[in-house]
Amino acid sequence: MGLKRFYQRGQIEAGCDEAGRGCLAGPVFAAAVILDEQYPIRGLNDSKKLTESRRNDLRLEIEEKALSFGVAMLDNRQIDTFNILKASFKAMHAAIDKLVHEPALLLIDGNRFIPYKKIQHTCVVKGDGKYQCIAAASILAKTYRDEFMMQVHADYPQYGWDHNRGYPTAVHREAIRRHGVTPYHRLSFTLLNDQLSLEL
Repeated sequence: MGLKRFYQRGQIEAGCDEAGRGCLAGPVFAAAVILDEQYPIRGLNDSKKLTESRRNDLRLEIEEKALSFGVAMLDNRQIDTFNILKASFKAMHAAIDKLVHEPALLLIDGNRFIPYKKIQHTCVVKGDGKYQCIAAASILAKTYRDEFMMQVHADYPQYGWDHNRGYPTAVHREAIRRHGVTPYHRLSFTLLNDQLSLEL
């Protein structure tokens, strides 16, 4: 059974999702997508359930066929300033700002959201596995973030960001222990389990 195409047919709906909330390094990315009824996209799903090559193919198709989309990010310093939850919401708001059509409804992946202007919103837990527009947003957020982390990996290869994308893997934590932090690390996060031994 495929994902639902609409929450309520006959209105413009934008799906919103973020990527990178649980990472130790790098920005949080968010995307907002309004799909076009005239141009359906096959195979949309939660980005985590797709291969990297399939995500990249779908990204191109979403950008080509969507009625409108927006992608935005908040960097690690902004995350440290606002906290990761607020930063995620701010990134979503910035992505919605980029839409050329104003949606009547925002479908938000997750269980919380800060209202955007006066647009109605509905939070959907695990929504990227339920609604096509949220799945499309999850694919854009994930692929844009992965692309960013691949770029900064070239400057800091010892942290393994080409594989872990900034998430707290054993390789990543060991690199922090051995080499310290980079300008991309989130200092408000627990970077090591024994945080006291970390020299900032």
